[in-house]
Amino acid sequence: MSRVTRHILTSDAFCGFLYRFIRAYSATFRFEVAGEKPWIGHLEAGGGVLLCTWHQQFFAAIGHFKTYARFNPSLMISKSKDGAIIAGVARRSGWVPVLGSSSRGGAEALRGMIEALRTNRLAGHVVDGPRGPAGRVKAGLVRLAHEADAVVVPFFTEADRAWYIDSWDNFMMPRPFTKVRLVFLDMIRIEPTSDPDEFEAHRSMIEGIMRPHLKGRLAAT
Repeated sequence: MSRVTRHILTSDAFCGFLYRFIRAYSATFRFEVAGEKPWIGHLEAGGGVLLCTWHQQFFAAIGHFKTYARFNPSLMISKSKDGAIIAGVARRSGWVPVLGSSSRGGAEALRGMIEALRTNRLAGHVVDGPRGPAGRVKAGLVRLAHEADAVVVPFFTEADRAWYIDSWDNFMMPRPFTKVRLVFLDMIRIEPTSDPDEFEAHRSMIEGIMRPHLKGRLAAT
């Protein structure tokens, strides 16, 4: 990618255009939401909530997640060209980007996410981003929930008709005018631990809850 192209794609004007496109595209969905009230009640009662999903499925949720802007939520986004574009869209959706990932600036970003989640009590996390492996929950989710004393709320999206991109995550793009469902699963409380085996048990338990909701070619893995 040339420097000029990179500059255009990460510019404020392009991010604004992309945000408006996503909002318009998402408005065509026949959208249903399930399981939202319990965790919002927990949040409004003073509890911390960490929403999490697979990289494959976050696109379909972008339009609805604008409704959570009043909570000033945070989202970890990778320090990359793609991450810069996603961060621009996230800001316009009312989410606060914390830049970093497991491969670049991860420790600093995790500290920033912990502080933001402790302060504003709502954050989002893509559990296998930014580069996979697909369908594996990374340890950062558990560390974040432990340190910020937050419940974990996995969610998934599904569509009656969708395209699946031939990428590492088999990225799901619902087709226009299709029915899309955003489903929040039960809140999960994981107690802090210094025992590596217990920590891994927490990570594995969440992965086991989330994996059945993978779609496309990943559904059978």
